Amino acid sequence: MSMNAQGRPTRAVPSAAAAAPTHTGHRALQLEVALLFDEGDFEGTGVDLPEPAGTASRLGDLAADEAPTLPGLAEPEAMRHYVRLSQKNYAIDMGIFPLGSCTMKHNPRLNEKVARMPGFADIHPLQPQSTVQGALELIAQLAGWLKELTGMPAVAMSPKAGAHGELCGMMAIKAALIARGEAETRTRVLVPESAHGTNPATAVQCGFTVDKLPASTDGRVDIAAFREKLGDDVAGIMVTNPNTCGLFERDIREMADLVHEAGGYFYCDGANFNAIAGKVRPGDLGIDAMHINLHKTFSTPHGGGGPGSGPTVLSEALAPYAPLPFVVEEEGRFRLVEDASEAEDAFGRMTAFHGQMGMFVRALTYMLSHGGDGIARAAEDAVLNANYVLARLSAEMSPAFDGHCMHEALFSDAFLKGTGVGTIDFAKAMIDEGFHPMTMYFPLVVPGAMLIEPTESESKRSLDEFCDSLLALAKDAKSGEAEKFKSAPRLAPRRRLDETQAARRPVLRWQPEAAAAMAAE
Repeated sequence: MSMNAQGRPTRAVPSAAAAAPTHTGHRALQLEVALLFDEGDFEGTGVDLPEPAGTASRLGDLAADEAPTLPGLAEPEAMRHYVRLSQKNYAIDMGIFPLGSCTMKHNPRLNEKVARMPGFADIHPLQPQSTVQGALELIAQLAGWLKELTGMPAVAMSPKAGAHGELCGMMAIKAALIARGEAETRTRVLVPESAHGTNPATAVQCGFTVDKLPASTDGRVDIAAFREKLGDDVAGIMVTNPNTCGLFERDIREMADLVHEAGGYFYCDGANFNAIAGKVRPGDLGIDAMHINLHKTFSTPHGGGGPGSGPTVLSEALAPYAPLPFVVEEEGRFRLVEDASEAEDAFGRMTAFHGQMGMFVRALTYMLSHGGDGIARAAEDAVLNANYVLARLSAEMSPAFDGHCMHEALFSDAFLKGTGVGTIDFAKAMIDEGFHPMTMYFPLVVPGAMLIEPTESESKRSLDEFCDSLLALAKDAKSGEAEKFKSAPRLAPRRRLDETQAARRPVLRWQPEAAAAMAAE
């Protein structure tokens, strides 16, 4: 397929509905949506306002020479456009969202309701601290529970997302090395080849050199290779646990002891804390720093456009270097420590203010409504659901590794060999079945990877519907129905893009059709 002059994919034809085309392009309640630029009138606007009298522009020579090329739309037209677009989005409120490594679970509406209470939603970070005592107390209480769940003595609340939390942890490690006088000699950070891409990027951002750790045949860090790479120049290790293959690193305590003996620190990527919260305390495993995605583990809207929150827990060795600001309680009152004179070892600030308040409210609401036993049960259910999916799909698909998994099930494309169907084709066919595809081609250590994370919020019935569909698709692929997969999706509002052409000749801005045609020539 190819892209049209405006850079959009071609329409969903031919399809099952092509046998009975409509005059409008609509298919019942599946309404065709053109670009606003195609719908609007460039000669007029949706609102007729008179020119203001007696005013002069204060922009001087910075004023634009001409009006922007924007379509004029009436309010109902603009509203209908975006409502129709919203109806084409897949969402967790519609069905299972099996993206591995993402934890796309249901967000309890209670959390949303509390986050929108005026005392939380309407406050401003520049208000006098005396007027936001409740908010500061909430941050302190949430910090306390994060420390309790992780077994760590300190937590930095200000990081705004997972990668930001990683940066916080690695900056604390850097600050500790500077304090020891070893920042110039300890420059190497060990990172498993199955790590999230942000891990090596964060290490490099902090001035370290990344040394890749290979995986063993069982999908975990090769402990023998790890031992060989230790040396006086090692600043630390960055490990995700459970890892991105959906497996628990059985040797994590040994790795922590070894890196500490070598004089380095242990950073743990906490993106998958959802699988062990209430069951395992990272502090007991020898972890020095670990970020926690509040927008995954504690049900805030990951993947819904943000914003995120990535508090970072720190060990006793790194606690003095935690960034400003942080909340302290004095004689029943709360305040933010923001002056470096009160925390001389702090490595600085990461954000202008104190963190993401909306995420803090949602996370604490989740914790208090679940309780310790409920959080542990959520982790158990996440692991149970993933192993149920693994067991059911193993009949037709190819598990990447033997044995049980943690919170996500990983498959390779081995079951598609010789069928003419690729991983991406399988994903596109899932769209026609009404499912968002799982994470494809990640982690890179598995050929044609298909990573499925059902999360704890899915019922057995929804898991069975999902598994039945994938099993049927696998059988179709093996039965020689390759064309069905190559032409998918057939029922979506848009067909498959020519991805090679889109990458080589992207159309990044709208142009009138005549101008676009000339540019293409």
